[in-house]
Amino acid sequence: MKNETILQRVREDLQKHWDPKTKESTKRFFKETVVSYGVKTSLVKEIAKQHFKDVQSKPKEELFSVCSSLWASDYLEESCIACDWSQRLHKQYQPDDFHQFQQWVFQYISNWASCDTFCNHTIGTFLEMYPDHIKELYKWAESDHRWVRRASAVSLIVPARKGMFLAEVFRIADILLLDTDDMVQKGYGWLLKVASQTHETEVFEYVIKYKSTMPRTALRYAIEKMPSERKQEAMRK
Repeated sequence: MKNETILQRVREDLQKHWDPKTKESTKRFFKETVVSYGVKTSLVKEIAKQHFKDVQSKPKEELFSVCSSLWASDYLEESCIACDWSQRLHKQYQPDDFHQFQQWVFQYISNWASCDTFCNHTIGTFLEMYPDHIKELYKWAESDHRWVRRASAVSLIVPARKGMFLAEVFRIADILLLDTDDMVQKGYGWLLKVASQTHETEVFEYVIKYKSTMPRTALRYAIEKMPSERKQEAMRK
């Protein structure tokens, strides 16, 4: 099946399932303008699953090309399908795929939902397989682009939940520590919170060390899962 036909079928399916209430409610979840068909997330996932059957036999590079077209549309639901399909290919990942993933982050991510969905899963899985590429996240953390900076943190969420890459988590937090963007603060605060579930003492000590300069938004996220006495100590001025 030609790529154009695949894209047409996906888009027809999304248009068929749009809902005005969902379209309106989507606006409330984002400060920035997000283009959306208005399809419920559960339905988007089902559409992604069903249409993947038509593309799963394609070479990885060709399927990545289809994903690029989905990203380029700027529709939230199409980016979610691109995220789903790239994750389904994880057994085929090779080190050079990082360049494609980075391109999508730099060129197309424009909201927290696309950022978190793609980085948590596709990039997180890739970094578990090829941890040498984590050093690239340090460059992302220095970016002028808010979503690239957030991506540097949330790409380590899933590995951190497994207790992995604690030193790298702290290095990302170091770079982002004084970031003034609330979406970036929430991103690295979330990363610290997840890391605290397997390394509570280390993350607590990190928070205490920097609590006088760490933005309160990031601090609150970081300590959310900690015992009340540690929360109180961290919040005490």
